[in-house]
Amino acid sequence: MSSGKPLVIEAAINGSTSKVANPNVPRTVEEIVVTTLACVDAGASIVHNHNDEPNFGEPSVHSADPYEVAWRQIWATRPGLLLHPTTSGERSSAIADRFSHIAELHQRGALTMATTDVGCLSLATDGPEGPMALPVFGNSAADVDWLFGWCREADLPLHVSIYEPGFLRLALAHHKAGRLPARTKIQLYFGGPTALFGLPPTRTSLNAYVEMISDVGIPWMVGVPWGDVLGSGLAEAALQAGGHVRVGLEDFAGQGQPTNEELVAQAADLGAQHGRPPAGMDDVMAALWG
Repeated sequence: MSSGKPLVIEAAINGSTSKVANPNVPRTVEEIVVTTLACVDAGASIVHNHNDEPNFGEPSVHSADPYEVAWRQIWATRPGLLLHPTTSGERSSAIADRFSHIAELHQRGALTMATTDVGCLSLATDGPEGPMALPVFGNSAADVDWLFGWCREADLPLHVSIYEPGFLRLALAHHKAGRLPARTKIQLYFGGPTALFGLPPTRTSLNAYVEMISDVGIPWMVGVPWGDVLGSGLAEAALQAGGHVRVGLEDFAGQGQPTNEELVAQAADLGAQHGRPPAGMDDVMAALWG
């Protein structure tokens, strides 16, 4: 049953998606600014973007500069919008190095939301010739200790990425010990058809996570990397269960070549149909943690 709360929509606008895959994906600073503003107008209240530095392999240290340049232009007309970056999963580098661009953004006063990956992901994709392995991505339990400590001290809203059920169990153990920042959002990822990780995007899978988190009081949202959170029916199931939704061209592998703002608008329409209109920028904090 729907919670009746406004629906928080996060737009993940680019990730590693190329212009070849979808010419609408924003890659330059100017494109990121234009797309972000269009997504907010369509109903998004959180936006996540990458630069062109990779999540896998070198360089393990990302630059704060492209984020700050884009974000300050966005904040000029949408002050305070919750924006968060990505991090490198290069396992040969220390967590402090891989997180250094986020710490630098915070030091510059250019960070409204932090981000963490709460475990290591043994990632592979499926194809005609069988599974293809990708590098292991993410953070050890010791890295997670460090990350949560930094985030508690910074006292910023925090996005916590959950790719596997064990990730959530670790995050909830930190919560039980009083070690999660006060304004934490759990991001539940379900693997799309070719993504060989996590649970598939079904109501049964969602129910398993909801059972784990429903009595904890931490807001959560769903996303489907290399899939279609809307077309799979997972977004509808999540908003009916009181959760929130992530859409965008970082994740999308459905039919056609939509824009980010079109996906946001579809999520907003779905929420409105179920009595959960999208939260605006001024409502997002209350919708998640109010």
